[in-house]
Amino acid sequence: MSGGAAASGFGTGPLSRASALIHTLLVVEVMLLAAASPGLAALLLLGRAPSNLPLAAVCLVPLGPAVSAAVHVLHRRTRDLTELHPARAYRRAWRLNALPALRLWAPLLAWLTVIGFSLTHFPAAGVPGWWAGLLALIGGASLVWGGHALVISALFAFRTADTARLAAYFVLRRPGASLAVLSLLVLTAGLTLLATEAAAVLLAAPLLMSLLHGLRTVIAETEEDFTV
Repeated sequence: MSGGAAASGFGTGPLSRASALIHTLLVVEVMLLAAASPGLAALLLLGRAPSNLPLAAVCLVPLGPAVSAAVHVLHRRTRDLTELHPARAYRRAWRLNALPALRLWAPLLAWLTVIGFSLTHFPAAGVPGWWAGLLALIGGASLVWGGHALVISALFAFRTADTARLAAYFVLRRPGASLAVLSLLVLTAGLTLLATEAAAVLLAAPLLMSLLHGLRTVIAETEEDFTV
C-alpha cells in the first residue's frame, strides 16, 4: 500500500470510527456535566421531600441548555478520528442553543413542578382519585413533548412558538418516536430511583444518542418538510 493511500485511509476505518464515537461520547459527557454542574451539585444536596420540588426545578434549569448542546454535537459528530473537536463544538453549540433551549425548558420545568407538587399533596386536595391519574398522564405527555422540543430546538433554528407547535405535532404524528422518548424517560426514572440521581446523569451521552436514534424520523421529516 502506498503512503498516500495509507494516509487517506487513516481515521476512516471501523476501529477509527469506534474510537471517534467513544471519544465524542466521553468528551460530551464531561462537557455536559460541567455545564450543568452548578445545579446538579445543589440537587444532590437536596432531600427527596416533596417540599423541595420547587428548589429541585431551579437546580435543573442549567440542564436544559447543557442537554441541548450535547444533542447538537452528537447529531453532527464526525466519524473521522482525525477531525474530532467535540469540546470546541460543544462550547459553540451551548452559546447558540442556550437561550432557545431555556425558552422551552424553563416553562416545562415550571409546569412539571406544579403537576408534581399537586400529586405529592394530592390527599390534602380532597378531589376524586381519577384526577391523580389524569395529572400523571398530563405530566408524562409533557415530558414526551419536552423530549421532542429539546431535540428540534437543538438542531433547527425555529422560533420558540413554532418549535413548541412542531413538538406537539410530532407527539401525535410519530407515535413510534414518542414511545421511544417515553421508554428513555422510564429508563432514566428507573436509574434515578433504583440507583442514584447521578446514575442517569453519568450515562447522559449514551442516553441522548438513543434519543436521537429514536427521533430520527422526526428529525428527517422536520428537515425535509419544514426547512428551506
